[in-house]
Amino acid sequence: MTTASSPHERVALSLARQGMMTHLGVRLLSATSGQVELALSYSDKLTQQQGGFHGGAIGALADIAGGYAALTVAPEGMEVVTVEYKINFLNSFQGGEIRAIGKVLKAGRRVIVTSAEVVHIDADGKASPCAVMQQTVAPVAQTY
Repeated sequence: MTTASSPHERVALSLARQGMMTHLGVRLLSATSGQVELALSYSDKLTQQQGGFHGGAIGALADIAGGYAALTVAPEGMEVVTVEYKINFLNSFQGGEIRAIGKVLKAGRRVIVTSAEVVHIDADGKASPCAVMQQTVAPVAQTY
């Protein structure tokens, strides 16, 4: 079992084990207790038919940001799994990158409720709302 000394290290170690997130190119920008920020750069592999970020990619980034925010408050020796989430897509964008900020709203022993805001960052650094999500996460025993 791997133990980490900081929320950032704990999230980074877990993220490195995620094949899908590695494949997509998700990057960890920050992780503190109760909050995680991730980024995903635009690619033609992440688009829908009109060339914007695909909702599946946006949803995956929101899900993982909320989940990792939950991980930062889960007991050592635990991982987390998503029980459910609800997402509202606000806009679809091309180019630049999307960033998701996950935050813990309520941490209990059996479930953790989080939210995530996804924003698009264009080439000039302008941030625009992309999606909002609310999520329920369950702590589970770490098996590695």
